[in-house]
Amino acid sequence: MQLAIVAADYSPGEADQLRRSMAAWKRHGGLEPHRLRLSERMKEKGYSDEFIQRIFEQIKGFGSYGFPESHAASFALLTYASCWLKCHEPAAFTCALINSWPMGFYSPDQLLQDARRHHIEVRPVDVRYSDWDCSLEPVETPEYTRNLAIRMGLRMIRGFREDDARRIEQSRNQRPFKDVTGLCVRADLDNRARASLADSGALRGLVGHRHRARWEIAGVEVQRPLFGDDCFDEEAQVPLPLPSVAQDLVADYDTLGTTLGPHPLALLRTKLAAKRFRSSKDLLTEEHGRSFSVSGLVVGRQRPGTASGVTFVTLEDEHGMINVVVWRDLAERQRKVLVGSQLMQVFGKFEYQKGVRHIIAQRLFDLTPLLTGLDVRSRDFK
Repeated sequence: MQLAIVAADYSPGEADQLRRSMAAWKRHGGLEPHRLRLSERMKEKGYSDEFIQRIFEQIKGFGSYGFPESHAASFALLTYASCWLKCHEPAAFTCALINSWPMGFYSPDQLLQDARRHHIEVRPVDVRYSDWDCSLEPVETPEYTRNLAIRMGLRMIRGFREDDARRIEQSRNQRPFKDVTGLCVRADLDNRARASLADSGALRGLVGHRHRARWEIAGVEVQRPLFGDDCFDEEAQVPLPLPSVAQDLVADYDTLGTTLGPHPLALLRTKLAAKRFRSSKDLLTEEHGRSFSVSGLVVGRQRPGTASGVTFVTLEDEHGMINVVVWRDLAERQRKVLVGSQLMQVFGKFEYQKGVRHIIAQRLFDLTPLLTGLDVRSRDFK
């Protein structure tokens, strides 16, 4: 804008029109009138045709990559504040991001896995303590270095309704829940809500594991008891088998989109290590330029319009993230694997420069069958 005012005698209003046209010139071709106007006025001031053309090409380039200074300052302030919170109050920072979902780049699963890797205690969804939103609770266990824990909220349960959660909160504030029947009757939960709580493990604190929770909700009486909500006959408990680690893992991802148990890659690490797959932890000590295979859950795909067809894939294993760069020709040849994989193997060249580690993909493989039905979802951006 300043250049147009100085070099072509643009008024501030005309310069602002130029700014608006720059932002949309590829879509609407709005820069052409300004090219003619700039050329005529700059010629009148004695500038050469070559110089005028070079200036206009720079304006077009800035239209693709430029960023207004006022916006940059605003984003810088937000970034600084976010970094301070992430460093000094990581539990509160993570909790706020999850409660703002789907705003933001990272999924709740990625945020919670990162929090756990930074020694923040994450506590499961529990109808005895969980609100609709994720919340903070004091930490008393010595193995955690942070003084606040994250309590997962009922919003984490896929398909669970906020009004059901609010009724649970309101009823619990009056007096604690003693059993599943009292919870369901007092909070007026329908069959769908009951099933969601049982499947997600949110009833574990009242009845135990998922299998017992499902059994308990199947026996809840629809009609309210005659002598009050907490007057229920005690039935003899039927012995039910504990869910296996794999069953809990699958149920966690199906209902919550995350797990507080072992990471799926931790359970597969023996198989992956036998095939000499590297982990994200191994990359911390690998040499620049080496070629090898890595694997991980696909948690994000990006193909920015300014990246000339390059796709950036984020893989996650039990230790952290792996950044993968997929050039356009490989993305086109292996589009099905790139787009459809939930668990991906990448063979490629490792690059490490100025603290940045990534894999330049040379071949992609779909390992999703190893997940045996695990519902892992990525966040994809264009």
